[in-house]
Amino acid sequence: MNPGANLGEARYLILADGHFGPESSKTATSAVRYLPERVAAVIDARHAGKTVRDVLGFGGDTPVVASVEEGLAAGPTALLIGIAPVGGELPEVWREIVRQTLSAGLDLVSGLHAFLGDDPELARLARQHGATIHDLRRTPAGLPVATGRAASTAALRVLTVGTDCNVGKMTAGLEIRHALQARGVRVGFAATGQTGILVEGWGTAVDAVKADFIAGAAEELVLRAAREGDVVLVEGQGSLTHPGYSGVTLGLMHGSLPDAMILCHPASRTRIFNEQGLYDWVPLPSLSEAVGLYEGIMRPVHPSRVVGIALNTRELTEAGAREAIATAERETGLPATDPVRFGADRLAEELMAARGSRLAARA
Repeated sequence: MNPGANLGEARYLILADGHFGPESSKTATSAVRYLPERVAAVIDARHAGKTVRDVLGFGGDTPVVASVEEGLAAGPTALLIGIAPVGGELPEVWREIVRQTLSAGLDLVSGLHAFLGDDPELARLARQHGATIHDLRRTPAGLPVATGRAASTAALRVLTVGTDCNVGKMTAGLEIRHALQARGVRVGFAATGQTGILVEGWGTAVDAVKADFIAGAAEELVLRAAREGDVVLVEGQGSLTHPGYSGVTLGLMHGSLPDAMILCHPASRTRIFNEQGLYDWVPLPSLSEAVGLYEGIMRPVHPSRVVGIALNTRELTEAGAREAIATAERETGLPATDPVRFGADRLAEELMAARGSRLAARA
Protein backbone atom coordinates (compact mmCIF):
# COMPACT_ATOMS: atom_id res chain seq x y z
CA MET A 1 0.00 0.00 0.00
CA ASN A 2 1.19 3.52 -0.70
CA PRO A 3 2.18 4.64 2.79
CA GLY A 4 0.62 8.03 2.18
CA ALA A 5 -2.70 6.61 1.01
CA ASN A 6 -5.96 7.56 2.76
CA LEU A 7 -4.35 10.32 4.82
CA GLY A 8 -5.96 13.25 3.03
CA GLU A 9 -8.79 13.63 5.53
CA ALA A 10 -6.91 12.67 8.69
CA ARG A 11 -6.97 15.12 11.57
CA TYR A 12 -3.84 14.70 13.67
CA LEU A 13 -3.02 14.49 17.33
CA ILE A 14 0.77 14.85 17.16
CA LEU A 15 2.92 12.95 19.64
CA ALA A 16 6.09 14.93 20.41
CA ASP A 17 6.23 14.61 24.19
CA GLY A 18 9.50 16.04 25.48
CA HIS A 19 10.69 16.95 21.99
CA PHE A 20 8.34 19.55 20.44
CA GLY A 21 10.50 22.24 18.84
CA PRO A 22 11.78 23.55 15.49
CA GLU A 23 14.79 21.19 15.26
CA SER A 24 13.87 18.34 17.60
CA SER A 25 10.53 17.42 15.98
CA LYS A 26 10.86 17.89 12.23
CA THR A 27 7.75 15.87 11.35
CA ALA A 28 5.60 17.66 13.89
CA THR A 29 6.90 21.07 12.83
CA SER A 30 6.29 20.41 9.13
CA ALA A 31 2.76 19.16 9.78
CA VAL A 32 2.01 22.37 11.68
CA ARG A 33 3.52 24.49 8.87
CA TYR A 34 2.04 22.75 5.82
CA LEU A 35 -1.08 20.99 7.16
CA PRO A 36 -2.24 23.45 9.85
CA GLU A 37 -5.95 22.86 9.28
CA ARG A 38 -5.42 19.15 9.98
CA VAL A 39 -3.54 19.43 13.29
CA ALA A 40 -5.92 19.13 16.24
CA ALA A 41 -3.37 19.25 19.08
CA VAL A 42 0.21 18.39 20.05
CA ILE A 43 1.14 16.26 23.06
CA ASP A 44 4.16 17.65 24.94
CA ALA A 45 3.88 17.98 28.70
CA ARG A 46 6.79 20.47 28.80
CA HIS A 47 4.79 23.04 26.85
CA ALA A 48 1.26 22.11 27.94
CA GLY A 49 -1.05 25.11 28.04
CA LYS A 50 0.79 26.91 25.25
CA THR A 51 -0.12 27.11 21.59
CA VAL A 52 2.01 25.82 18.74
CA ARG A 53 2.74 29.47 17.85
CA ASP A 54 4.16 29.99 21.34
CA VAL A 55 6.59 27.11 20.79
CA LEU A 56 7.44 27.39 17.08
CA GLY A 57 6.74 31.02 16.27
CA PHE A 58 4.06 30.03 13.74
CA GLY A 59 1.07 27.73 13.46
CA GLY A 60 -1.72 29.62 15.18
CA ASP A 61 -3.69 28.70 18.27
CA THR A 62 -3.53 24.91 18.01
CA PRO A 63 -3.14 23.72 21.61
CA VAL A 64 -0.22 21.87 23.16
CA VAL A 65 -1.58 19.41 25.74
CA ALA A 66 -0.17 17.15 28.43
CA SER A 67 -2.23 13.99 27.99
CA VAL A 68 -4.06 11.73 25.56
CA GLU A 69 -7.37 12.63 27.20
CA GLU A 70 -6.86 16.34 26.51
CA GLY A 71 -5.76 15.54 22.97
CA LEU A 72 -8.80 13.37 22.25
CA ALA A 73 -11.03 16.26 23.30
CA ALA A 74 -9.72 18.21 20.30
CA GLY A 75 -11.33 15.70 17.91
CA PRO A 76 -8.41 14.00 16.11
CA THR A 77 -8.82 10.95 13.88
CA ALA A 78 -5.17 9.83 13.87
CA LEU A 79 -2.08 9.91 16.06
CA LEU A 80 1.02 11.18 14.23
CA ILE A 81 4.45 10.28 15.58
CA GLY A 82 6.09 13.70 15.46
CA ILE A 83 9.81 12.90 15.70
CA ALA A 84 12.35 10.74 13.89
CA PRO A 85 14.78 9.62 16.61
CA VAL A 86 18.23 8.25 15.86
CA GLY A 87 17.76 4.52 15.29
CA GLY A 88 14.12 4.95 14.30
CA GLU A 89 12.56 2.97 17.16
CA LEU A 90 9.41 3.93 19.06
CA PRO A 91 10.51 5.46 22.39
CA GLU A 92 9.36 3.01 25.05
CA VAL A 93 7.87 5.81 27.15
CA TRP A 94 5.47 6.52 24.27
CA ARG A 95 4.11 2.99 23.92
CA GLU A 96 1.30 3.53 26.42
CA ILE A 97 0.20 6.68 24.59
CA VAL A 98 0.07 4.73 21.32
CA ARG A 99 -1.94 1.97 23.03
CA GLN A 100 -4.44 4.49 24.36
CA THR A 101 -5.01 6.18 21.01
CA LEU A 102 -5.36 2.91 19.09
CA SER A 103 -7.84 1.73 21.74
CA ALA A 104 -9.78 4.95 21.16
CA GLY A 105 -10.04 4.05 17.45
CA LEU A 106 -7.50 6.58 16.15
CA ASP A 107 -5.39 5.57 13.17
CA LEU A 108 -1.63 5.62 13.68
CA VAL A 109 0.73 7.42 11.28
CA SER A 110 4.45 6.80 11.78
CA GLY A 111 7.62 7.70 9.94
CA LEU A 112 9.84 5.60 12.18
CA HIS A 113 12.27 3.10 10.70
CA ALA A 114 10.64 0.42 12.87
CA PHE A 115 7.33 -0.45 11.23
CA LEU A 116 4.66 -0.19 13.89
CA GLY A 117 2.27 -2.16 11.72
CA ASP A 118 4.55 -5.17 12.31
CA ASP A 119 4.40 -4.80 16.10
CA PRO A 120 2.15 -7.68 17.26
CA GLU A 121 0.59 -5.83 20.17
CA LEU A 122 -0.11 -2.62 18.24
CA ALA A 123 -1.39 -4.52 15.19
CA ARG A 124 -3.78 -6.47 17.43
CA LEU A 125 -5.09 -3.28 19.05
CA ALA A 126 -5.62 -1.70 15.65
CA ARG A 127 -7.64 -4.70 14.45
CA GLN A 128 -9.73 -4.77 17.62
CA HIS A 129 -10.66 -1.10 17.43
CA GLY A 130 -10.98 -0.59 13.66
CA ALA A 131 -7.83 1.52 13.33
CA THR A 132 -5.26 1.53 10.54
CA ILE A 133 -1.49 1.81 10.99
CA HIS A 134 0.30 3.77 8.25
CA ASP A 135 4.08 3.26 8.15
CA LEU A 136 5.31 6.11 5.95
CA ARG A 137 8.76 4.56 5.52
CA ARG A 138 7.42 1.26 4.15
CA THR A 139 8.90 1.06 0.65
CA PRO A 140 7.30 -0.28 -2.54
CA ALA A 141 8.30 -3.65 -3.91
CA GLY A 142 10.22 -4.09 -7.15
CA LEU A 143 12.39 -0.98 -7.08
CA PRO A 144 14.94 -1.02 -9.93
CA VAL A 145 18.62 -0.20 -10.12
CA ALA A 146 18.98 3.26 -11.66
CA THR A 147 19.90 3.37 -15.35
CA GLY A 148 19.77 7.10 -16.07
CA ARG A 149 16.15 7.23 -17.22
CA ALA A 150 15.55 10.46 -15.29
CA ALA A 151 17.64 12.32 -17.89
CA SER A 152 15.02 11.52 -20.53
CA THR A 153 12.36 13.70 -18.91
CA ALA A 154 11.48 17.01 -20.49
CA ALA A 155 10.96 18.59 -17.07
CA LEU A 156 13.71 20.60 -15.40
CA ARG A 157 14.92 18.45 -12.51
CA VAL A 158 15.94 20.31 -9.35
CA LEU A 159 17.42 18.67 -6.25
CA THR A 160 17.75 20.39 -2.88
CA VAL A 161 21.10 19.48 -1.32
CA GLY A 162 22.68 20.54 1.94
CA THR A 163 25.79 21.21 3.97
CA ASP A 164 24.17 19.11 6.72
CA CYS A 165 21.05 17.13 7.56
CA ASN A 166 18.06 18.85 9.17
CA VAL A 167 18.65 22.17 7.39
CA GLY A 168 15.30 22.57 5.60
CA LYS A 169 15.76 20.85 2.25
CA MET A 170 12.12 19.75 2.12
CA THR A 171 10.93 23.13 3.35
CA ALA A 172 13.01 24.97 0.74
CA GLY A 173 11.57 22.74 -1.98
CA LEU A 174 7.99 23.35 -0.89
CA GLU A 175 8.53 27.12 -0.63
CA ILE A 176 10.14 27.17 -4.09
CA ARG A 177 7.20 25.20 -5.46
CA HIS A 178 4.81 27.82 -4.12
CA ALA A 179 6.82 30.60 -5.77
CA LEU A 180 6.97 28.76 -9.10
CA GLN A 181 3.26 27.99 -9.05
CA ALA A 182 2.58 31.68 -8.43
CA ARG A 183 4.34 32.25 -11.77
CA GLY A 184 2.12 29.75 -13.54
CA VAL A 185 4.64 26.89 -13.64
CA ARG A 186 3.42 23.30 -13.31
CA VAL A 187 5.51 21.66 -10.57
CA GLY A 188 5.86 18.04 -9.52
CA PHE A 189 7.25 17.44 -6.03
CA ALA A 190 9.05 14.14 -5.42
CA ALA A 191 8.84 13.33 -1.72
CA THR A 192 11.78 11.23 -0.50
CA GLY A 193 11.30 11.29 3.28
CA GLN A 194 8.55 10.44 5.73
CA THR A 195 7.58 14.08 6.31
CA GLY A 196 7.44 14.88 2.61
CA ILE A 197 5.24 11.83 2.09
CA LEU A 198 2.98 13.03 4.90
CA VAL A 199 2.58 16.44 3.26
CA GLU A 200 2.28 15.22 -0.34
CA GLY A 201 0.38 11.97 0.20
CA TRP A 202 2.81 9.93 -1.92
CA GLY A 203 6.51 9.22 -2.31
CA THR A 204 9.24 6.84 -1.15
CA ALA A 205 11.36 7.21 1.98
CA VAL A 206 14.70 6.56 0.32
CA ASP A 207 16.57 6.18 3.60
CA ALA A 208 14.61 2.96 4.13
CA VAL A 209 15.57 1.55 0.71
CA LYS A 210 18.36 -1.02 0.32
CA ALA A 211 21.52 0.75 -0.80
CA ASP A 212 21.64 -0.67 -4.34
CA PHE A 213 18.14 0.65 -5.07
CA ILE A 214 18.25 4.18 -3.60
CA ALA A 215 19.11 5.74 -6.95
CA GLY A 216 16.49 3.57 -8.65
CA ALA A 217 13.85 4.75 -6.18
CA ALA A 218 14.81 8.37 -6.92
CA GLU A 219 14.61 7.68 -10.65
CA GLU A 220 11.09 6.23 -10.29
CA LEU A 221 9.97 9.26 -8.27
CA VAL A 222 11.29 11.69 -10.88
CA LEU A 223 9.58 9.83 -13.71
CA ARG A 224 6.24 10.02 -11.89
CA ALA A 225 6.63 13.64 -10.80
CA ALA A 226 7.57 14.65 -14.35
CA ARG A 227 4.12 13.58 -15.50
CA GLU A 228 2.68 16.25 -13.22
CA GLY A 229 4.98 19.19 -13.89
CA ASP A 230 7.34 21.07 -16.15
CA VAL A 231 9.67 21.40 -13.16
CA VAL A 232 10.37 18.50 -10.79
CA LEU A 233 11.55 19.42 -7.31
CA VAL A 234 13.22 16.48 -5.59
CA GLU A 235 13.30 16.57 -1.79
CA GLY A 236 16.90 16.17 -0.68
CA GLN A 237 18.17 14.04 2.20
CA GLY A 238 21.34 14.08 4.28
CA SER A 239 24.57 15.63 3.08
CA LEU A 240 27.62 14.46 1.19
CA THR A 241 29.80 15.39 4.17
CA HIS A 242 27.61 13.78 6.84
CA PRO A 243 29.33 10.67 8.26
CA GLY A 244 26.00 8.94 8.86
CA TYR A 245 23.80 9.97 5.97
CA SER A 246 26.00 10.65 2.94
CA GLY A 247 24.99 7.45 1.16
CA VAL A 248 21.38 8.47 0.68
CA THR A 249 22.49 11.87 -0.65
CA LEU A 250 24.66 10.33 -3.34
CA GLY A 251 21.92 7.89 -4.31
CA LEU A 252 19.48 10.75 -4.77
CA MET A 253 21.96 12.67 -6.90
CA HIS A 254 22.68 9.77 -9.23
CA GLY A 255 19.04 8.69 -9.44
CA SER A 256 17.42 12.08 -10.05
CA LEU A 257 20.21 13.43 -12.30
CA PRO A 258 19.35 17.03 -11.48
CA ASP A 259 19.79 19.81 -14.01
CA ALA A 260 20.07 22.28 -11.13
CA MET A 261 20.64 22.14 -7.39
CA ILE A 262 19.65 24.43 -4.53
CA LEU A 263 22.18 24.35 -1.69
CA CYS A 264 20.59 24.54 1.77
CA HIS A 265 22.63 25.73 4.73
CA PRO A 266 22.03 26.56 8.43
CA ALA A 267 23.41 30.07 8.83
CA SER A 268 24.22 29.76 12.55
CA ARG A 269 25.65 26.22 12.57
CA THR A 270 29.34 25.37 12.32
CA ARG A 271 29.35 21.61 13.08
CA ILE A 272 27.36 18.63 11.83
CA PHE A 273 24.07 18.62 13.76
CA ASN A 274 22.99 16.07 16.33
CA GLU A 275 21.10 16.69 19.55
CA GLN A 276 23.56 14.50 21.46
CA GLY A 277 26.61 16.15 19.87
CA LEU A 278 27.72 12.91 18.20
CA TYR A 279 29.17 14.73 15.19
CA ASP A 280 30.77 17.74 16.83
CA TRP A 281 34.08 16.49 15.43
CA VAL A 282 32.92 17.24 11.86
CA PRO A 283 32.94 20.91 10.75
CA LEU A 284 30.48 22.05 8.12
CA PRO A 285 32.05 22.82 4.74
CA SER A 286 32.02 26.42 3.59
CA LEU A 287 29.39 27.30 1.02
CA SER A 288 31.95 27.58 -1.76
CA GLU A 289 33.45 24.19 -0.80
CA ALA A 290 30.00 22.60 -0.82
CA VAL A 291 29.13 24.07 -4.22
CA GLY A 292 32.33 22.63 -5.67
CA LEU A 293 31.75 19.27 -4.01
CA TYR A 294 28.19 18.81 -5.30
CA GLU A 295 28.98 20.02 -8.80
CA GLY A 296 32.13 17.89 -8.95
CA ILE A 297 30.30 14.71 -7.92
CA MET A 298 27.64 15.27 -10.59
CA ARG A 299 30.04 16.14 -13.41
CA PRO A 300 30.88 12.58 -14.61
CA VAL A 301 27.25 11.41 -14.86
CA HIS A 302 25.15 14.52 -15.58
CA PRO A 303 26.70 17.99 -15.23
CA SER A 304 24.62 20.08 -12.86
CA ARG A 305 25.02 23.53 -11.32
CA VAL A 306 24.14 24.86 -7.91
CA VAL A 307 22.01 27.85 -8.92
CA GLY A 308 21.02 29.30 -5.56
CA ILE A 309 21.48 29.18 -1.79
CA ALA A 310 18.62 28.58 0.66
CA LEU A 311 19.68 29.66 4.13
CA ASN A 312 18.00 28.66 7.37
CA THR A 313 18.30 31.81 9.50
CA ARG A 314 15.76 30.88 12.18
CA GLU A 315 18.20 31.52 15.04
CA LEU A 316 19.31 34.94 13.77
CA THR A 317 17.77 38.38 14.10
CA GLU A 318 16.38 39.88 10.90
CA ALA A 319 19.46 42.08 10.56
CA GLY A 320 21.69 39.05 11.16
CA ALA A 321 19.75 37.05 8.60
CA ARG A 322 20.12 39.71 5.93
CA GLU A 323 23.85 39.94 6.62
CA ALA A 324 24.17 36.13 6.35
CA ILE A 325 22.40 36.26 3.00
CA ALA A 326 24.68 39.02 1.74
CA THR A 327 27.73 37.09 2.92
CA ALA A 328 26.55 33.93 1.13
CA GLU A 329 26.07 35.86 -2.09
CA ARG A 330 29.51 37.44 -1.86
CA GLU A 331 31.15 34.06 -1.21
CA THR A 332 29.40 32.09 -3.96
CA GLY A 333 28.25 34.67 -6.50
CA LEU A 334 24.82 33.01 -6.36
CA PRO A 335 21.41 34.38 -5.34
CA ALA A 336 20.61 33.57 -1.72
CA THR A 337 17.61 33.92 0.57
CA ASP A 338 15.86 32.37 3.52
CA PRO A 339 12.81 31.01 1.65
CA VAL A 340 10.67 30.84 4.79
CA ARG A 341 11.58 34.22 6.20
CA PHE A 342 11.90 36.27 3.02
CA GLY A 343 10.22 34.15 0.34
CA ALA A 344 11.64 31.99 -2.44
CA ASP A 345 11.14 34.43 -5.34
CA ARG A 346 14.85 34.84 -6.09
CA LEU A 347 15.37 31.09 -6.27
CA ALA A 348 12.24 30.63 -8.39
CA GLU A 349 13.45 33.25 -10.85
CA GLU A 350 16.81 31.49 -11.15
CA LEU A 351 15.04 28.20 -11.88
CA MET A 352 12.80 29.90 -14.43
CA ALA A 353 15.94 31.10 -16.20
CA ALA A 354 17.48 27.62 -16.00
CA ARG A 355 14.34 26.10 -17.46
CA GLY A 356 14.35 28.63 -20.30
CA SER A 357 17.98 27.82 -21.10
CA ARG A 358 17.27 24.10 -21.06
CA LEU A 359 14.28 24.45 -23.38
CA ALA A 360 16.35 26.54 -25.77
CA ALA A 361 19.16 23.97 -25.73
CA ARG A 362 16.75 21.08 -26.39
CA ALA A 363 15.16 23.00 -29.28
